Parts: sequence; structure tokens; C-alpha cells
Amino acid sequence: MVTTSVEKRETVSLIGSDKVEGTAVYGADSKKIGKIERIMVDKISGKVAYAVLTFGGFMGIGEDYYPLPWANLKYDTNLEGYITGITEQQLKSAPKYSKAQSWNWGDRENDRRIYNYYNTPLWY
Repeated sequence: MVTTSVEKRETVSLIGSDKVEGTAVYGADSKKIGKIERIMVDKISGKVAYAVLTFGGFMGIGEDYYPLPWANLKYDTNLEGYITGITEQQLKSAPKYSKAQSWNWGDRENDRRIYNYYNTPLWY
């Protein structure tokens, strides 16, 4: 039986977004600091702008969401997760939102604030 490209959600260099969601994220010290809740893709350029990390809370209660520039993540095959140079302490002070507080994804000022916080060039 031949596997079609639609059924295959991961290759050596490509991965389906549904397989990225839930993947662990490790900090500069290789300790888990959260997991990827979703990725945000720029509709015009097609570039991944953010990985939204979940961190804190217990069983989804009190959990916060942290937009992190995609460029700050690198996949580590040994950890089977993404690694970033930020620490848990830096993440605690980063721009965030919660289930009770929405995020304005269309606000370019939010983009600048996040990318400036992580000292990362904007994707656009």
C-alpha cells in the first residue's frame, strides 16, 4: 500500500502543525518550561510568526499563553522538543494573555513588543 503525502504528517524537514501542538519546549538549561499550544502563521508571507506556549496553572486552570517568536525555537532531536535560549524567569516576565484575557493578534504594536522583548527581528 502506498502512503499518500496527505497521510504523512512528518518528514525529515517538515512537520504537520497538529504534531507541533503539544510539543514540549525547553529553556536555556534544557529543563521543560512549557508546551506549544498552537502556532500562528502570517497569512500574507506564509511564515510562522509565533509559537504560543502554555506555562503555569494546573490542568489548564490558571494557565497563561506566551507568544514566542518562532525564530527563537530550534527542534532538538535528543529532547524530542523545541529548545530556546530563554529561561523560565524570562518567560514569567514576557508578554502574555490568559483564557480570561484575549490577545489582539492584528495589533502590530503587540508584534513589536513581543519581538523587542525577545530581542528578535520581526518576521515581516
